[in-house]
Amino acid sequence: MSTQIRKPSLALSLFPVAMLVMLLAGSVALFGDSNSGGPNQIALILAATIAAAVGLRLGHSWKDLEAGIVHGISLSMSAILIMLVVGALIGSWILAGVVPTMLYYGLQLLTPAVFFPSACVLCCLVSLATGSSWTTAGTVGVALVGIAAAQNLHLGLAAGAVVSGAYFGDKMSPLSDTTNLAPAMAGTELFTHIRHMVWTTTPSILIALVLFTAIGLTTAAPADTAAVNAIRAALGSSFAIGPHLLLPVALVLVVVIRNVSATPALMVGTLTGCVFAVLFQPAAVTTLAAAPDLPHWAELIKGCWHSLATGFTLTSGNAALDDLLSRGGMASMLNTVWLILAAMTFGAVMEKTGMLGRIAEAILGAVRGTGSLIAATLATSIGMNILASDQYMAIVLPGRMFKAEFKRRQLAPQNLSRCLEDAGTLTSPLVPWNTCGAFMAQTLGVATIAYLPYAFFNLINPVISAIYGFAGFSITRLDEGSGA
Repeated sequence: MSTQIRKPSLALSLFPVAMLVMLLAGSVALFGDSNSGGPNQIALILAATIAAAVGLRLGHSWKDLEAGIVHGISLSMSAILIMLVVGALIGSWILAGVVPTMLYYGLQLLTPAVFFPSACVLCCLVSLATGSSWTTAGTVGVALVGIAAAQNLHLGLAAGAVVSGAYFGDKMSPLSDTTNLAPAMAGTELFTHIRHMVWTTTPSILIALVLFTAIGLTTAAPADTAAVNAIRAALGSSFAIGPHLLLPVALVLVVVIRNVSATPALMVGTLTGCVFAVLFQPAAVTTLAAAPDLPHWAELIKGCWHSLATGFTLTSGNAALDDLLSRGGMASMLNTVWLILAAMTFGAVMEKTGMLGRIAEAILGAVRGTGSLIAATLATSIGMNILASDQYMAIVLPGRMFKAEFKRRQLAPQNLSRCLEDAGTLTSPLVPWNTCGAFMAQTLGVATIAYLPYAFFNLINPVISAIYGFAGFSITRLDEGSGA
C-alpha cells in the first residue's frame, strides 16, 4: 500500500533553507572563506540530509528521492566535463607557453591605470564572439588575472572585471546557451529577446565601465617597473615567447564562433596546446616529466600527460611567477566538482519534495502589480541560483512558474525572458556553491566572495531591471506585439 505524499507547508519548506544558511555561516566561522578543505560541501550535504528527512516525513520514499538526486546531478554533468577540460587546458597552455606569452605581452600593454576597464572590455568582446563566459574565463581571463597579480593589482577587482565582461557576452550573444534558453522558456523569439535586453544591459555595462575606470585612475599606483621587468625576464628564460604561441587562443575562438560546443572546442585547444608544447617548449616538457631514463619521445608524452592530469609546476627562481604559473590540470578541479555534486544534491531534494515550488508559490502570492511581478521573478531566479545551485535551473524553473502570470497580466513574453537573464544568468557566478561561482573561483584563482563586490555588471543589472519594472519603463505589453 503506497503512502500518500503530502504537500509541504511554507514553514516546513523554509526549514532546510534556514538550516543551510546556519551551516554555511558555521562553515565560514570555523574555516574562514577558504573552501580548500570542503567545509561548504559538508554544509550542503548535511542540509540535503535534513531536506531528505523532511521529504520522508511528507511521504516520499527514499527511492524517489534518490532518483531525484541522480537526475539533479545529471543536469550538472555537462558543466563538470567542461571544468575538467578547462583544468587540462590551463595546464597544457602554461606548458606550451601560451599563457606565459599572454602574460609577457600583457604586462607591456595593460598598465595599472587602464587595466580594469580594458580587461572588462576585452572579456566583453571575447564572450560576445564565443557566447561562453566559461571559455572566456578559462582563456583570456586566466591571463588577465595573472597580469593583475604580476602588477600587484587588486585580484578581486581584476576577477570582477573578468566576470563582468565574460557574462556580458554570455547574456547578449546569440551563440550563448542561456540566451537561447531564456526566450524558449518564456515563449518569445531569440532576437526579440536580445533587443529587449539592450535596455537593461547597456546602462549596466556602461556604469560598470565607469566604475572600473574611476577605480583604476584613482587607486592604481605606477607599475613597479623593476618587478615587472624581472617577471618578464623570468618568463623569457623559462619559455620560448612569441606571437605564434597565441594561435591556440585564436583557434579556440574560431572553433567556438563556428558553433562547436564548448567541451569539444576546449578539447581542441587543449590538444593543440600539447602539440605546441612539444614543438616549442621541449625543455619545459622534459623537465616536467622528470624521467631522464625514458626515451625522449616518451618523456615528451609523459610531460604533456602530467600537465593535463595534475597541471604545470614552474621553478624559475621568481617566487611570484612560480606561484602564478604552477597550476592547472584536471585534478585542480576535483574540489570544485565535489562542491557542485553536494550543491546539486541539496537542490534536487528541495525540488523533488516540492519545497522549492512551495516557496515560489508564496512569492507569487505576494505579487500585486507589474513592478512586484518583475521583482518577484528576479528574486526567484536569484533564489534558485542560491538553492538549486545551477544557472539553468534559475532560468527554467522561474520561467515555468511565471509564464502564465505574465500572460494573464498582458505582459509580452520578452519581459519575462529578460528578467530570467538579468537575474538567473548574471547572479550565478556570485554564489560560491553555484556551478558558475565555483568554476569562476577555481579557474581564476580568486574566491567568489573576493570578487563578488567588484562584479559590477552582474550586481547592477538586476537592480536596473527591478527599477524598470516599478517605473513601467521598457515594459512591452501583448497588445503592442511581440516584437521590440
